Amino acid sequence: MRRPRGTAVLLLLVGAALTVLGAGSAQAAGYRYWSFWEGGTGTTWTYATQGPSLVRPDDGSVQGFRFAVSEDSQDAARPRDAPDFAAICAGTPAQDGRKRVALVIDAGTAADAPDGEAPPAPRTACARVAPDASTAQALASVAKPLRYDSSAMLCAISGYPRSGCGEQVSGDTGTGKSTAPAESPDASPSAARSGDGGGGPSAGVLAGGVAVLVLGAAAVLRARRRR
Repeated sequence: MRRPRGTAVLLLLVGAALTVLGAGSAQAAGYRYWSFWEGGTGTTWTYATQGPSLVRPDDGSVQGFRFAVSEDSQDAARPRDAPDFAAICAGTPAQDGRKRVALVIDAGTAADAPDGEAPPAPRTACARVAPDASTAQALASVAKPLRYDSSAMLCAISGYPRSGCGEQVSGDTGTGKSTAPAESPDASPSAARSGDGGGGPSAGVLAGGVAVLVLGAAAVLRARRRR
C-alpha cells in the first residue's frame, strides 16, 4: 500500500535527524587526565570545584585523584577506594602544629592508560603537613615525582604517566590527539575544559534537534489531514 506523501516526508525527516544524532555521538571525545575529588562520608566522592592548589583541606579530610578518560565532570571515573580517613591514617598519629590529610591515588585501568604504559596499583597515603597546606602540597609530600606542564596543569603523579598531559582521545578510535586544557592546581578540570569544543555538539543538543524536527513534521502532517 502506498504511504501518504506526508507520512513519507515525516519518515525522511526522522531518519535524517537520527543520522545526525548518530554522527554527533560518534564524534564525541574525551580527555585523558588526573581528575580531583573530595571525600565525604561513607563511600561518597564529590568532584572538586577548585584545583588542588586552591583547596586547603581540614585535618581529617580525604582527597582523591583518579586517572581516566572522560568527556567531562558528569562522566568522570571516581577513585575506587573509599574515602575512609580513619583507615588511611590509622598508622599516622596526630601531631601538634600539623594536620593529617588522607589521599587516595587511583591510576585507573589499562583501558585508560597511554600506549605502552601500565597503570600502577591504586594506593592510599596519609600526608602530615602544615595547617595551611593545600591539597597539592599534601600530594607532593607523599607522591613524588609530580609533573606539571607550562600552564601548571597536573600531568603525572608518582611519575605516571611518563608523558602526555590532558590529551584528547577520540571517541571512535581511542587514540590521543591534541593537548587540551584540563586540570591544573588553579582550576578544576571541568572549569578549564568547559570551552574546549573538542567533541562537537552534545548528545542533548542533537536530541533536542531531533525532537523539534519530528514535532514540526507531525504538525505539518496533521494540518494537511484536516484539509
